Formats: sequence, C-alpha cells, structure tokens
Amino acid sequence: MSRISWTHKVARFCLIPVIKSPITPNHLTVLRLITGIIACVTFASGIRYLEIIGGFIWILSALLDCADGELARMRNQSSEWGHKFDFFSDTTVTALFFIGIGIGARDSMPELVAVVLGFIIAQGVVVAAVLTEKIDQIKEESGDKAYPGIAGFNFDDILFLFALIIWLDWQMYFLVGASIGAPLFALLTFYKLVQINPDSCIS
Repeated sequence: MSRISWTHKVARFCLIPVIKSPITPNHLTVLRLITGIIACVTFASGIRYLEIIGGFIWILSALLDCADGELARMRNQSSEWGHKFDFFSDTTVTALFFIGIGIGARDSMPELVAVVLGFIIAQGVVVAAVLTEKIDQIKEESGDKAYPGIAGFNFDDILFLFALIIWLDWQMYFLVGASIGAPLFALLTFYKLVQINPDSCIS
C-alpha cells in the first residue's frame, strides 16, 4: 500500500484552486521541465545572484514534479504517455542540474575538470533512473518501489536539498562527491535489478 509523502501532501493542498480548471497534469509537467531547465541555466552561469534565484526556481520545479502526478491521481487522469513524459522530464532536469553546476564551477577546478565531472554524474543519473524505472515496473502490482521512502519522505524528495547546495555555494564539493556516488548508485541499482529479475537486464 503506497503512502503519500509530505511533499505530495503539500502539492495536493496547492492544487486545490486548479482542480476544476482546464490545467492538465501534462501542463504541469511542461512547467516542471521549463522551470527546471531555467534553474539549470542559472547554475551554469556561474553568476552568484543568478544561482541564488535559480535555487528558488529549482524548488518550484521540484514541487511541480510532485504536483503533476498528484493532479493526475486526483482527477483519475493517469496515462502511460503522461508517465513516460514525466519520467523523461524528471531524468532530464536532474541530469542537467549536474551539468549546469559543472559548467558553473568551471573556474574552480583546472582544465575543465568540473565540466567533465558534471557530465559523468549526469550519465550515472540517467542510467540509475532507467534501471530504477525498470524495478518499479516489476514491482508495480505490489506497490513497492526500488527505493521506498521513510518517515513520510520519498527518495525523490532529496531533489529539494539541491537548492540548499546552491545557496551554500557547495557546488564544487557536491560535484566531487557525486562523481563517486552517482556511478556507485547506478551499480547498486543494477545489482537490485539483477536480484529481482536477471532476465530484465537483457531486454
């Protein structure tokens, strides 16, 4: 049995004024994608005040990530296409976050190391996201997730903390840590998938 996280409860509350409006879940997904890309562009600028503003835009984008799915469930408008679009948007924006902060921190490391790290992390993010999606599809009937939440928070809620990284100006440290963590996380997710269904890795 799935549990609604705190962030999704907040999203549901914010959606009350638009439940009877013409706004659809896919509209919110488009807004999530646009705001996420805008935030990542500000991070790539390397301009401090733009990065700070981008942090707030990132929070809005992360909230929209919760809102599109919640609106679909509240209206019973869930669809396979909408789910795929949501997955594409989420994965793209998360990958672009690391590319953006890598470009933004290009002068903090020699020989464009930060930029290279950003792209390496982005690849790990995409691989992990695809594998996680496979696991969730396998576990769909039971309602379980590859990475279940805890204490009312979903695993994806960690995205909100990315804004804090920006505001504290910890991008360089985060890049170094994530350059190790992202590939390892992708490997862990691959291991989980193999444990659940070895044949799914071939398909």
